[in-house]
Amino acid sequence: MSNTITVASYNMRKAIGTDRRRRPERILEVLHEIDADIVALQEADRRFGLKLSALPLDLIADITDYQPVAFDVRPGGIGWHGNAILVRKSATVVDCRPLALPVLEPRGAVLADIAIGGASVRIVGMHLDLSGLWRRRQAKAVMAHVTGCDRALPTVMMGDLNEWSLHGGCLRDFGRDYRFAPTGRSYHARRPMACLDRILVGPGVTVLDSGVHHSQSASRASDHLPIWAKLRLPG
Repeated sequence: MSNTITVASYNMRKAIGTDRRRRPERILEVLHEIDADIVALQEADRRFGLKLSALPLDLIADITDYQPVAFDVRPGGIGWHGNAILVRKSATVVDCRPLALPVLEPRGAVLADIAIGGASVRIVGMHLDLSGLWRRRQAKAVMAHVTGCDRALPTVMMGDLNEWSLHGGCLRDFGRDYRFAPTGRSYHARRPMACLDRILVGPGVTVLDSGVHHSQSASRASDHLPIWAKLRLPG
């Protein structure tokens, strides 16, 4: 059994591409290209109405090797304020929960403990505020949630942090306890200029490789490019 996994984070913009067309099959095509074991999605649910999943659940089940982590926040949705986690069908979801954050606008995070390939890992997916002050408050709240869990696990945090700074703001707060995988610029998909999307790892987790996924499909499917990291978990 292996303790090496690949994770990815993707702001899928409710499956609306750079051509302003909603094409969920393009998002699934990009996920197939990346072939990660665990994926944190942002803007995974539609914003209005019943806030259904922007990725049809039957498509996920029929044409991918993924299962959505069941946060059971609302029927037909897969996320909490748009945050969702997909894992291999062979993985086991040991525990999961939505995380309440201090907010100025609707924001949240999700947490899942996953058993995969003989190892266990705690995954946090998040999409932080546009306001720097609220981002810092949210970063501290996310870390407090993890610290308050009943048992410690190797932890990986992923998401759209909305932080344009390369070192300051909420990055400084996260950086006291977590290390950033050097993924690169992921926004805007057609001309990447900013590292808004990030993957952070806690003690004991080793980053073996990481990057931004550039492809013709990814440049059209969303306004963000997905990021990924190959990790070694403690045995």
